[in-house]
Parts: sequence; C-alpha cells; structure tokens
Amino acid sequence: MKDEALEREPASCDTGQDGPVDLQSFLACLERVGNSPSQVSVQHLIDAIGSRSFGPMILLPGILAISPLTGIPGIATAIAVFVMLVSGQLLMGRDHFWLPRWVLQRSVSRGKLRKSLRLLQRPARWVDKVVKSRLRVLTSRPAHFVTALLCILIAATMPVLDLVPFANTTAGLALTSFALSLIARDGLLFLLALGFCTGILWFILELLVF
Repeated sequence: MKDEALEREPASCDTGQDGPVDLQSFLACLERVGNSPSQVSVQHLIDAIGSRSFGPMILLPGILAISPLTGIPGIATAIAVFVMLVSGQLLMGRDHFWLPRWVLQRSVSRGKLRKSLRLLQRPARWVDKVVKSRLRVLTSRPAHFVTALLCILIAATMPVLDLVPFANTTAGLALTSFALSLIARDGLLFLLALGFCTGILWFILELLVF
C-alpha cells in the first residue's frame, strides 16, 4: 500500500515561490494532498510544499509532531530522522534536501491526516494574525545555521521525550516556531522557539532526576 501511494501523483497547491507563505496555506497544501490517495506518504507531502526551502521542510515535521499522528508507532522516530537530515544538509550548505526512501515511504491514512489537520485550523488562523516580519536579524542567513543546529538537538531528544506524555508536542512547537520564524522573517518567533527549547531541557532534566 505504501509503495502504491508513493507512486501516485500528489495534489498540487498554490504557494509562494519558496513554498507556503503562512501556516494556513501550509495546512491547505497538506489537506489537499490528503484528498488524493488512501495512504498519504511523506513523499506526497514534500512534493506539495517543495524541497528547496528550509522553513517549510522543518515546518512539516513540526506540524506532524504537534498533531495526534505521533501516537502512531514509528512516526516520532521518522520525524527525528527527517529533522536531523534536513538540518544537517543545511549546515553543509545544501539548498536541495535529500531524504532516504524509507522516510519518504512512511505513510498515514488519509482520514487520520485530515482529522489531525482540521484540529490545527483554528490555531493556524490565530497564528497567522500575529505573525509578522520583525527582529529580522534573528532570521537572517547566518541565523539559519543556528536554527539548524538547534533543530538537530531537538530531534536528538525526541526518542527520549517519547517517554513523557506531551513532551514531543513541545518539541513540535519548537520546530514549528523556528520554521515559521524563517518563513515570515519573524525574529520574535525565534525567541519563542528558544523558550520551547528551555521547556525541552526541563523535560530532559526531569527524566534524569527521576
């Protein structure tokens, strides 16, 4: 079923030159893909958002980590590998991201995907109202490498955070905030993401203590 889904043509969506321009358009892309095959693969999702822009490529695993889909066995691990590979390639200077076939073939049912995305629609409308270009120095090209390094560290903690209820949601919020900060050039979101990173550190310390 996964191979069959991977070979089908993904749904297209209207985005900016470098991918979706805000959170609502990003979710719309993913939901239109969910209208196509019965099983939606990671390859379908990447084809919809584009694979040449770091922001959307990190926003995808961030959204998936926030959604109930992380309850599916193996999804959290696939998200962590996805983030590490994309962020690592950015640190190496690549602008077109490669992922192994086993990650691209990971798939979920169309129904579960659409249900998860609909839960995020209302928060997305609110987020798009408050996100704007500001403190752009924190989202400049050199800052991309800082963001990539932090995303790698977040991904490295995800298998451990899976032991704590809702901890990976915090990781997803951090990834989503970093990604949106790059897409919207919003440095305040970068600072918010750092706050979520502090929360992740607290979770890790709690696990070590107990």
